[in-house]
Amino acid sequence: MFRRDFLKRAGAGMAALALWRGAWAAAPGADAAAGGRLVIIMLRGAVDGLSVVVPYADPAYYRLRSSIAIAPPDAHTGAALDLDGRFGLHPALAPLLPYWREGSLAFVHASGSHDPTRSHFDAQDYLETGTPGVKSTPDGWINRLLGVFPGERKPTEALSMGPSLPRAMLGANPVTSLPNGRTAVRPDAMERAEIANAFDRVYTGNDPLARAYRDAQTGRRQMMNALTRDMDGSDRGAPPAAAFRAEAERLASLFRSQADIRIAFIPYGGWDTHIGQGGATGALATRLGQLGDGLATLAQRLGPALADTSIVVVSEFGRTVRENGTGGTDHGHGNVMWLLGGPIAGGRVHGRWPGLDDAEMYEGRDLAVTTDFRTVLSTLLVRQMALAPSALASVFPGLAQSSMSMAGLLRG
Repeated sequence: MFRRDFLKRAGAGMAALALWRGAWAAAPGADAAAGGRLVIIMLRGAVDGLSVVVPYADPAYYRLRSSIAIAPPDAHTGAALDLDGRFGLHPALAPLLPYWREGSLAFVHASGSHDPTRSHFDAQDYLETGTPGVKSTPDGWINRLLGVFPGERKPTEALSMGPSLPRAMLGANPVTSLPNGRTAVRPDAMERAEIANAFDRVYTGNDPLARAYRDAQTGRRQMMNALTRDMDGSDRGAPPAAAFRAEAERLASLFRSQADIRIAFIPYGGWDTHIGQGGATGALATRLGQLGDGLATLAQRLGPALADTSIVVVSEFGRTVRENGTGGTDHGHGNVMWLLGGPIAGGRVHGRWPGLDDAEMYEGRDLAVTTDFRTVLSTLLVRQMALAPSALASVFPGLAQSSMSMAGLLRG
């Protein structure tokens, strides 16, 4: 194969190879017997947390949102689902209410990054690198997490399901990336025989890149085989009722069949609601309904595996408290994190609620951040996944020691 032709035809394969670039040295950090699992669902576009978990007991909420506010629980139509006498759940998220009542669903309100940016791109980068305000961080916090687990890294320990590898997983340690939908099991350029054979001939050595390439290919084949079996057995080619529900079913299938998976990342877009956001019904309600249905499906399909799995839903920042002139909301600051799973101390809205009066809002317009998102993640990593507290400095450099743990977030 001529070099020019090879590069043209293998371009997509080279991009895929970059997903699993890696070295294999591991630092001490966690108990090898730890069985905890973590799923990160990132809502790209900044979901309106004040519509997800409604502060109906705060009078300023209704004063500042004349047309998009969710009615309090005692209203006849379009009412929030009461959680604790202060907060209510958006009615479109009704499928999640049983998990709240049984104590495996919780929220952390007024959470997020203390960095002041309102840029989607910067805020998403900061959330995924775990270093708010530092644009030069080369790797993601999930990849660094893999680096402090003991033993050899397996590419199947970390799974990304999405159109491209997220920044959170970029770095030296190998991960597995699968595209969304049924394309996840379609052959890509790297699986064409002539390209695969050419790469196999190039990466025959024992250097770190060659080993990373071979293990990445093995990991991808393993995941694809598992997905193919599941899709052939249940889907039979029928389109999913909603995109997220289909992804949730696939992820649950992989968790049941692939014991090596410890952490998964799924992005879900469409949350930038500047215009026509709606209230109990409308654009946002439709998306929340799909997300809630998918989360409930994931929890149900995980079955017993939910007992040691934590599902975290997070977005780059929240929305303005005041609605704008086009029936929507603009880029804000504080938001709400969702936590679902067996280890979670559910049935509670965690965190300190700062209130929505002008003097209490961030820059007079946004929900303030009182809980750093890294505090929530750090608590899960140490308490659920048995990461040594001393290793947190590698996962979240710059996080103050006093912010590395959140009391009452997990059971026991």
